[in-house]
Amino acid sequence: MTSDVAVPAPETAAANGRGEAHTTAGFGALTLGSIGVVYGDIGTSPLYAFREAVMAASGAEGLPTPAAVLGVLSLILWALIIVVTLKYVVILLRADNNGEGGTLALMALAQRAVGTRGATIVLLGIISGALFYGDAVITPALSVLSAIEGMKDVTLKFEPYVVPLTVVILVALFAVQSRGTARVAAFFGPIMCVWFAVLAAAAIHPIIQQPQVLFALNPLYAVSFMFHHGIIGFVTLGAVFLAVTGAEALYADLGHFGKRPIQFAWLSIVLPSLALNYLGQGALVLSDPGAIVSPFFQLFPQGLIRGCMVVLATMATVIASQAVITGAYSLTRQAIQLGLLPRFEIRHTSEAHSGQIFIPRINQLLLLAVVLLVLLFRSSSALASAYGISVTGTMVVTAMMGFVVIWKVWRWSPIAAAALIAPFLFLDLTFLAANLLKVFEGGWVPLALGALMIILMYTWRRGSRLLFEKSRKLEFPLADLVAMLEKRPPQRVPGTAVFLTSDPISAPTALMHSLKHYKVLHEKNVILTIETAQTPRIDPSERVRLEQISPTFSKVTLKFGFMESPNVPKALAIARKLGWQFDIMSTSFFLSRRALKPAVHSGMPRWQDRLFISLSRSANDATDYFQIPSGRVVEVGTQVTI
Repeated sequence: MTSDVAVPAPETAAANGRGEAHTTAGFGALTLGSIGVVYGDIGTSPLYAFREAVMAASGAEGLPTPAAVLGVLSLILWALIIVVTLKYVVILLRADNNGEGGTLALMALAQRAVGTRGATIVLLGIISGALFYGDAVITPALSVLSAIEGMKDVTLKFEPYVVPLTVVILVALFAVQSRGTARVAAFFGPIMCVWFAVLAAAAIHPIIQQPQVLFALNPLYAVSFMFHHGIIGFVTLGAVFLAVTGAEALYADLGHFGKRPIQFAWLSIVLPSLALNYLGQGALVLSDPGAIVSPFFQLFPQGLIRGCMVVLATMATVIASQAVITGAYSLTRQAIQLGLLPRFEIRHTSEAHSGQIFIPRINQLLLLAVVLLVLLFRSSSALASAYGISVTGTMVVTAMMGFVVIWKVWRWSPIAAAALIAPFLFLDLTFLAANLLKVFEGGWVPLALGALMIILMYTWRRGSRLLFEKSRKLEFPLADLVAMLEKRPPQRVPGTAVFLTSDPISAPTALMHSLKHYKVLHEKNVILTIETAQTPRIDPSERVRLEQISPTFSKVTLKFGFMESPNVPKALAIARKLGWQFDIMSTSFFLSRRALKPAVHSGMPRWQDRLFISLSRSANDATDYFQIPSGRVVEVGTQVTI
């Protein structure tokens, strides 16, 4: 069954692409928060990125050569500069949708710019959103597993406990999600500050011992490595990309912290710390090629200090995992609001911050997928092969949509926009091609997850549109019905009736069935439509639109941003200030509940019909989703074939 209330994404005022969020909050607090949340993922990449890249570069040779070490280091450093600094920090952070970032926010911005020709943009948004779920599954598994593996560097006796302990930590991490991140968020920033300080400090001594490692700052070493290593160099690129995974979080968390704190944190703290640590690992391997087995943890002295570092690394990876899990919740809410997924239960975990939400069903599915990955791959090196494809795919799509925004929203000429984006798109495509070489080694996992999510999103969007079109053909024009009822009114009963519908032009199914079965009409009747804008949030002054269509009938339209959770009673309180008099205790909300049946010819394959019906049955009840008091709701059931 599904409700008669759909959530379309109508046109709304365009964002100017230069909004800045949280201007009143303390800059220092926002910078500290961004270090804790935004950079958790990319900040833990030194645990495995350099090791995997150098081992890939060494190929069958075994121990790494100085040329391989310097070449890989140069590739990593310049990937951080070009992909993260230039593409995300300098350019894409300016492409915000009313202060919000992320692939779906960029999709909404680009779609609004191209108007009716936005089908391709929607498809790109679906692909990037689906690939993000693959990233959300692999990141916690890889990050926590790589940190716990550091226990083997303390003592080999810990080796049998690596996988079980990783599973325990992950289960505990997902178990506390329902409590919200607010209680622990205050610790994220300081812990990650300590983490980045330790990354930088541990690298200084090896760099002093092997100052020739600084040659890697010269991009010619990266070019020379790629030129002389052929297919090995191309394979190495796939591992080098591990150093920039997490860059999407820069953009996705824009609305939480604002552009300038994120930029300042990256340029002043995160980038210098990461660069120093990679140089330190390189210097260590130059002096002792055998250290490539675990170069990160061997930067620290054996014994208590290394043990403490394992604990700190575990805390950092849990924080990195937390960031991507929270991102999956936010992405799901945006997808629901944009009509790409059915309604799921959304719980708010903070009264002060609307972005802090918890979605139980997504939490359960993520936990199941993450634990299965750990048990299937059992080591971070094996999982590293599965990582990267989803992130590179998302980055390619982001670059494409970024071109549209720069061209259409920023009003650059198409040649100038292409000249700006083409180098980044070429680099992203090169990284994607390099990662695709790892499909059979584990790269199939994010592709399979992404394909599954693309099918679900496309099926829900297509099915919802077909159902809407079919229902509209069967419905009676609202204006004609109101004219008939005003001319020959049925028996009136006291109070107000609110009929929820996604199509304010046609008479709601619940109204038609109420008249058919009860043969009565309330004194006041409201046709309520809930719209989702393509901007993240709506100003309260634009929340409610009132239209009187007869003495006893009126239309009310409530508009919510796609980052907001619709709260009908709270929005109707605004309507009272605009002159609509009603008492919530004498108001009844009428909803239609539709039992869907597959039709012979629906416009979709039979398997897709059944999938859409299953998704509809799994959707959260409209009463809960729109936060309507359950005691004031009347549901009318109907059967619809699709």
